[in-house]
Amino acid sequence: SSGINAEYGYSSGIEADSSHSKALLYYTFAALGGDSIAQMALAFRYWSGISVAQSCESALKYYRLVADNVARKVGSTGTGQVVLRIRLMEEEESPQNSPLLDEDLVQYYQFLADKGDLQAQLGLGQLYLQGGRGIEKNIKLAQNYFSAAAKSGNTNAYGFMGKISMQLKEYDVALKYYKLATKDPMGQWGMGTLYYNGWGVDQDYSQALTYFMLASQQGHTEAELQLGLMHLSGIGVKKDYGIALKHFNAASKSGHVLAFYNLGMMHAMGIGVMRNCQTSAELLKNVAERGTWGNELMDAHALYHKGYIDSALIKYLILAEQGYEVAQANAAFILDKDDTDFIRNLNSPYKRAFVNWKRAAAQGFGGARLKLGDYYYYGQGTDADPVEAAEQYQIASDVDHNPQAMFNLGYMHELGIGRAQDMHLAKRYYDMAASASVDAHVPTMLANAKLLTKLHIEWLIQFYKDFTFTMLYDSILVWYTSWSVYFTDKVEGLTEFFVQLDESATEDWDIYLMSVLAVVLGLVMALRGHNMRVAQQQNAPQQPPNQ
Repeated sequence: SSGINAEYGYSSGIEADSSHSKALLYYTFAALGGDSIAQMALAFRYWSGISVAQSCESALKYYRLVADNVARKVGSTGTGQVVLRIRLMEEEESPQNSPLLDEDLVQYYQFLADKGDLQAQLGLGQLYLQGGRGIEKNIKLAQNYFSAAAKSGNTNAYGFMGKISMQLKEYDVALKYYKLATKDPMGQWGMGTLYYNGWGVDQDYSQALTYFMLASQQGHTEAELQLGLMHLSGIGVKKDYGIALKHFNAASKSGHVLAFYNLGMMHAMGIGVMRNCQTSAELLKNVAERGTWGNELMDAHALYHKGYIDSALIKYLILAEQGYEVAQANAAFILDKDDTDFIRNLNSPYKRAFVNWKRAAAQGFGGARLKLGDYYYYGQGTDADPVEAAEQYQIASDVDHNPQAMFNLGYMHELGIGRAQDMHLAKRYYDMAASASVDAHVPTMLANAKLLTKLHIEWLIQFYKDFTFTMLYDSILVWYTSWSVYFTDKVEGLTEFFVQLDESATEDWDIYLMSVLAVVLGLVMALRGHNMRVAQQQNAPQQPPNQ
């Protein structure tokens, strides 16, 4: 692939003047020569319509070539390359949420494992077996930790020891470990794999099916994958595409690359489902990005944190051409910061950043959508367009519930920039931002205070402008009329009450008369009793004081 470097130079414009036509020519020749990276770049161009007519079928064609290559390298017992996708923008905003394992934390777990902590031994064993989170794959170290855990009789450790032995093609050793772990899903899957392939035992699809089903019932991802493959091909069971699809979907939830591959192929060929180019291309794109070239993402990340920003940028730009959304976002982030002489000397770095933000946003990154809004609002890397900025903020608000986008929409509605001026809508968006993020409480409180102050000032100014003595007379007249009506209603209500009382008294006069006489008689008796008690107290002899 002698042309691959040249075509990256033409597509990115770093080492040569940007030329999409020349880049496309070099990509095409390199792809025809079987270069997987060029095939990915060409697939993404057709997928996104970059310098070519958008074509799902053409994108699918190239993604399928790369996915076939990745699936072959993974094999029947592998899980595929672990690709850690770290966005520099999110890492800078929340460094405590980095997916990378802290070196001190790893050393702490190593200390626990050395002291015989079973969970630490199993955790480190799986970490070194699969790699990822900043830890390089190391089969020897993984074997040491699982071996230490196995000494305590842990069946899960036996299962992993069997898996390592099987990967090393030591099938007799694998069988020994798997037999010790037949109640563990890893051991059940291992026994099924040995029987399915006839490794160390006589090939027996019925036994394989039994073990795979046992492991599947305990949620083992690779067992789900094997059951899907058996039902897809009809090996050991009756061919059933619906059941195969169910098992592949279950395995894909854990991110198994071969599950994505088989789902993509089924959608591409319409096997068990309606043919869907869009779904198939998305699935096979995921598989293609799990190739060994995905390691370049972590290399670029490491270079960036070591201070080699220009080298990191070049790697991210190359990966961005291949369609990696995280590489597009990171390349745009570095260009946006404009931190090095190399970047400042580039032709239109903000325009390049804008292009990559746009591509990352199209692939679903909400943070890129927010940055697009900023670029349109300030005219950075593109012509200023407040209406389009508001549209980008609206998408970021509705789809990603981004509090900053909500706040920006409130501000634009408050000032009438890119959106119709509407103070009530502005307050609504400010309140939404406060609800979406604790960090937005203070700025939204200040914005709402400013908004209310502005509303009161505008009301007072309008009142002053509209004020006349005629208006004052009319206001007093309205006030007097309303209160007159109110008192008139009250008087009429009281009059009606006494009229009703008089009518009632006329009809039942004898009852009312007896009631009044009874009350008067009661008052007379009470008064007479009180007077008698007072007289008795006055006539009583007084006692002499004590000496």
